[in-house]
Amino acid sequence: MSSSVKATKKSAFSCEPCRRRKVKCGGEQPICKRCAARKDDCVYRLNPTLSYTQRLEERIKELEDQLANKAPGSHPDSSQSSPLGLSPHDILPPARSTPDEKAVNRGFRGLKIDDNGAITYHGATSFFNLPSEHATLSGDPSASTDSDVQRRERLVNNAWQQRALENLSEIPEPYNHLLKVHWCWIQPLFNFIYRPAFTRDMQRLGPYYSHTLMNAIFSHSIRWAKSDPAIEHMLNESFNGGTVFGEHARRMLFEELGQGTCTIPTIQTLLLLSAQECSFGNSTQAWTYSGLAFRLMDHLGICLDGQRYPESLSLSDEDVEIRHRIFWSCYLWDKIISLYLGRSPSLTHSNATPPQIMFDDSSENEMWVPFGTPPVGVSWNYPPTTAHSASCFWSMCRLTVIFNEILIHMYDPLLQNTEFEVQACLRTQAVALQRWWDELPPYLKIEPAALPALAPPSHIVTMNCLYHTFKILLYRPMLTRWGSSGEIDSELHHHYLVECVTSATATLAIFDLFRRTFGMRYCVLSLAYSVYTAASVYLLQVQAASTDQQAIRRLSFCVQMLTHLKTISPIIGKGLSLVHRELAALGFSLEEVPQPITRPPVHNTVPGMSNISNTNPTYSPIGDMPLPHAPYVTSGLYESTMPQNFGAEPIAIDPNVYQAMSSLEPLSVNVATIHEADVPPSNG
Repeated sequence: MSSSVKATKKSAFSCEPCRRRKVKCGGEQPICKRCAARKDDCVYRLNPTLSYTQRLEERIKELEDQLANKAPGSHPDSSQSSPLGLSPHDILPPARSTPDEKAVNRGFRGLKIDDNGAITYHGATSFFNLPSEHATLSGDPSASTDSDVQRRERLVNNAWQQRALENLSEIPEPYNHLLKVHWCWIQPLFNFIYRPAFTRDMQRLGPYYSHTLMNAIFSHSIRWAKSDPAIEHMLNESFNGGTVFGEHARRMLFEELGQGTCTIPTIQTLLLLSAQECSFGNSTQAWTYSGLAFRLMDHLGICLDGQRYPESLSLSDEDVEIRHRIFWSCYLWDKIISLYLGRSPSLTHSNATPPQIMFDDSSENEMWVPFGTPPVGVSWNYPPTTAHSASCFWSMCRLTVIFNEILIHMYDPLLQNTEFEVQACLRTQAVALQRWWDELPPYLKIEPAALPALAPPSHIVTMNCLYHTFKILLYRPMLTRWGSSGEIDSELHHHYLVECVTSATATLAIFDLFRRTFGMRYCVLSLAYSVYTAASVYLLQVQAASTDQQAIRRLSFCVQMLTHLKTISPIIGKGLSLVHRELAALGFSLEEVPQPITRPPVHNTVPGMSNISNTNPTYSPIGDMPLPHAPYVTSGLYESTMPQNFGAEPIAIDPNVYQAMSSLEPLSVNVATIHEADVPPSNG
């Protein structure tokens, strides 16, 4: 088996002249190298067998019958005729006020096709416009030649047909395993790739597929795939542990950039490489790749709503859908990587940017099961669960719009935020976060005081943890930052501390549920960062009151989890070293803390809680649920002294902590402290 995807695709997609001569075809488009050298007419045309065609027709008819009886892309409680998305008033205003729309677009003529056939745009000052040219703007931004219902039906039908074709295709291992890892653990949260177009063009070598992107997917999936011993052996034996995929992806990426013919798959490749390098702790590479992705997004005009500024350009339903998704995937990743590295975000949204609308919501009601192999000695008995990946992605995007304001007005490392600005941000974004939580659908919400027996899908867990992390980042500066008068409002101080501790404890409870259900290897970096942020809250408590045993136990749990996670994501090693450094400055060692009590697994109950009814049958346990990696550990997350519903009542905190907090100086554990790890990067 070849060691690269590119080589594999050469034999799988041969032109007619090479097929007749029975020689290996390079698969280059539009003319392969062999045909170019021989001056042959290079034609890619491979007719499927009759039996294959019949199977496809039967499967498509079956899916069409299902669509006729039930719209697969909508939630039972939602209207089947409406696309999944947000109306303009649901999106919070951008960081800076939007000028008059006509003034913004003066001299802008919309998206165009350049000489290379790529979609792009240029403003009034460019070589491509003259002052005499008049700007055009669609009068109604929501106007379209077709109704939203018809557009949705076309996209959903196409998506299900492509899934049927995908299920019938035969992809060799380990490629098939690596692709499934991506679709299960990565795609639902970040939505970097539009699956129907990618899998279709993978067969046709169409515009939404590239060998470069495929290698990037494989490289990013290696870490998750190594939990399967057979796949790990195959990767070690034939693919140098999987490093060959990353090498191919980077080499081909810079070949594309050098040629100047960049496409949407180029942007998707950059996003995946950025995420992988960030996990390794290579902040230079991660930041650079993300910046290139955002620049190319602008270059291709994806930052603009193609339906609003069409000029003479006609985009298909699929083109519009993909461009909307790409913009918001970039927007989401921009906030996440700015969070990790403590830097100012780059992307903003306005009336000109693509709306948060997803016409193809076929992924909403797909079944989700954890793909891969559970840890050694553990068996998964996880019931198929509704993925809700479409609504989770848009809810996550709405959440990052709020977090963008927090980053800009409270954590801007380049501009010292004033006290007035910080307080204004606190008031407005506290309301926005609460509104977001209140409006979050019940099937996406995890109540820490009433946890299900099994964790919901990974992307839902991550979104809930990030919500609590953003709350901590909103309130944590208030614990050590006071007004210019130096006066302390004890009631407000109490409120800020309770909010931080409540969110930190909720994060640990949800994370503990995840690790007991899926194991540590399947944690994405966002989950690890959430644990790190929770640890910063307990560290402040320990600094204020070194005898606070509850805070010490919870901090100890955080350190244990981060120690495990740094072997998966080396960047965590730097954050963990900062925690140890602060503890050493206090003359405190977690090694002195008594180890948590180890108990046997408790079936059908939530750790440390009794008589809690599981109101969501989707996550009800089936038989015995073995715990990954280690025996059941309560870790002191929930004590008998803690109210069952700690979201509604104050947590019992030592009263001395409030007074001690007022004299604290901010610790180095904050949003801007995870830099390059002090450990060498791994390959998975």
